Amino acid sequence: MFERECLQASFVNSDMYRFASKVKYNSQNAEYEHLPEEKKNRPVRCDTCWNTYHAFGLGRINSRGIFVLFLVVFCVILMILNVYELHHFDSNSHPVVSWPDKVSEKNALRKPGFAVYGKNVDAGYLKHVYLVLERLGFERRNESEDWDVLWAHLYPFRVLYSSLKNLKPHQKVNHFPGSGYITQKVDLATSGIPYIPRAFRIPADIEKLFQYVKVNADALFVQKSNDHRGISIKKVEDLNLEVKGTFVQEYVSRPLLIDGHKFDIGVYTIQTSIDPLRVYIYNGDMILRFCPEKYHPFDPNVLDKYVVGDDYLPTWEVPSLKKYYIDLGFSMKESLSAHLRYTGKDPNKIWDQIDDALRHTYLKTEPLMIKSASNYRSKRNFFELVRFDFVVDEDLNVYIMEANMSPNLSSQHFPPNRILYEQVLFNMLSLVGVGRRIHGNSLRPRSREEEVMQVTDKNLAVFPDVCASKLCRSSCVSPDCQLCKPCLTPETVDVLKDAYMEHINRQDCKRIFPPHMNSAACEWNQRVTDVFSSSSLPKRSPEDRNFLRSKKT
Repeated sequence: MFERECLQASFVNSDMYRFASKVKYNSQNAEYEHLPEEKKNRPVRCDTCWNTYHAFGLGRINSRGIFVLFLVVFCVILMILNVYELHHFDSNSHPVVSWPDKVSEKNALRKPGFAVYGKNVDAGYLKHVYLVLERLGFERRNESEDWDVLWAHLYPFRVLYSSLKNLKPHQKVNHFPGSGYITQKVDLATSGIPYIPRAFRIPADIEKLFQYVKVNADALFVQKSNDHRGISIKKVEDLNLEVKGTFVQEYVSRPLLIDGHKFDIGVYTIQTSIDPLRVYIYNGDMILRFCPEKYHPFDPNVLDKYVVGDDYLPTWEVPSLKKYYIDLGFSMKESLSAHLRYTGKDPNKIWDQIDDALRHTYLKTEPLMIKSASNYRSKRNFFELVRFDFVVDEDLNVYIMEANMSPNLSSQHFPPNRILYEQVLFNMLSLVGVGRRIHGNSLRPRSREEEVMQVTDKNLAVFPDVCASKLCRSSCVSPDCQLCKPCLTPETVDVLKDAYMEHINRQDCKRIFPPHMNSAACEWNQRVTDVFSSSSLPKRSPEDRNFLRSKKT
């Protein structure tokens, strides 16, 4: 229709031009006269020749022509700049995957590679990391070589920033920029996150500490630092309130005991994305560590009664759990659950609180991590394994003690833990796409067809009744339509593909954020509806905005 109308307009203009060139208007008779043939090509005197100029070799044009020419040139330059900026933005936001036309014989025989960063990386503490990666078909390479996975035992983004800021789309690093906001003990303890015992920075929060003690006169405290050394229970008057860089945290009294021993629960969490946020836990097991000495009679001077150290008491040496763990082959988590059910307690109260505590922790720190990751080409190159340590009181209330970046995965001290560590690694690497079903010489997709074979549009399609409705077929304004195919941006499609592949490859991992669409998540889903329907959208809380971004997956 557009092309036909343009052609019609051109014909009309052409006829008018031909008519004007063959007639002359006679003002006395008030009518047009046809020119003689010999006069048709008579040159016409230019009344505005004094206002014409030679421009860009185009001949003589007047001042109005100069203005029009300048305007056209300006618009062309502006359009070129816009195209350049758009191309530059796309290349930074969504790195383009180049599909290799042919695989050379040398590359066909080559395995995908992993590099390692840390101190004394061959001392044995990364033995299980190497074994699992090699079983998945990887070979070890130097940092300077082309690698697919970088396993960093130390936080790598300060020393290796120049190498990590422009990673290729297929490369993976086992840490997120800014993950220290979770794993730094002082930052985590004083974050105000629920499920964390009240803590005070020293010396900044001394006045708040004294005010808290006035209301809680019987409270006991432990003084900690980021190196986690020298912990002991003290009354507030016995604390050293002049040591900078430390914090004071309320001690969880009345801990849950099993066979008289206090213990903590280590939960392995896997963060696969920060924007939108996606977090999993390894649901196959958790590590239980018991204090070597029985809690009662209590003596604050005997640390082995209430501090879990390197020489902890393992699960298989606790009589009430040994019968489940050794004789029946249960996991540590299921052994604890079976014991609690036997004593008349509901273990689900613990596991539900742990999931909720982790959601709050990651939602609280996500904006800070997003800001840290903004200095890198893409946020999709990273994943992170963190072990959160929890304690439980007699009423089955759960408390976060700390989060460990690069948690211990060495079974040198406790050989039976080998299976746990290797299963954690295998499940995590499968989840993030490192342990793949399709084998090649790299994590880089070898063809478009190979990628489509694993995930395509039909795998991302959701809510068919909603997306087929008249509302969603006519507009994308409604929140209900934002996940329909016509409303998806290329970036959202990439995010959904990642989430789908994680779901397929999750093995024994359980996603805790976003929560699953079941009855337990009704409150979260209602919250989404309330926030979307709010008339004051700019007033959403940061936590609401973070949740809405992650809701898409």
